[in-house]
Amino acid sequence: MMIDNDKLSSLDALVRGFDDPVHDAQACFRVLLDALARPGTAYSIDVALGDDAQRRWPAAAFAALLTLVDFSTPVWLQRRDESLAQAIRFHTGAPLADAPEAAAFAYIADAASLPAPDAFSLGTPEEPQGSATLLIRVDALEGGRPLTLSGPGIRSSVRAAPLGIADTFWHARAALATQAPCGVDCYLVCGRSVIGIPRTTRVELN
Repeated sequence: MMIDNDKLSSLDALVRGFDDPVHDAQACFRVLLDALARPGTAYSIDVALGDDAQRRWPAAAFAALLTLVDFSTPVWLQRRDESLAQAIRFHTGAPLADAPEAAAFAYIADAASLPAPDAFSLGTPEEPQGSATLLIRVDALEGGRPLTLSGPGIRSSVRAAPLGIADTFWHARAALATQAPCGVDCYLVCGRSVIGIPRTTRVELN
């Protein structure tokens, strides 16, 4: 049987996913749940990924995409990235969304040009689970604008200072508070580290 050389080249160029898809996805899912349950607390996603993936994207972001998305959850990529698009389609079966509002998940490679949260699906009062989840790559989880986080999962308050997100995003997010339970859940990712900020968390700029 003849094998198309173009297909072989595509397979050779494909970025490898998890070493152990079932075990690694379960481990990653637990970390992601913990991150949303304890907003503002940094967690590490310590699953094995190929060196190529870690050179291209934050390991936490790629692992989260491999874990959370499937054929029923369209993914929007802020920046055109055919390698990532190909990896998502191959490893998860998820379709790529053409616009933010059509996405169940979004990967934001450039936090400085992050769209306003209402550019994404906020869900409805009847189906708040229909909202989008944002994976936002930041330059660092410290050293940025100081934030005070409070709400469910936080005793009193916690501080965070992600580097790279404009104040306008936080202001726009705060304006959505009146639409609860609608909103967007956010993961801030840097390398293997991740911080969860669910829609129920109140964020104040200091």
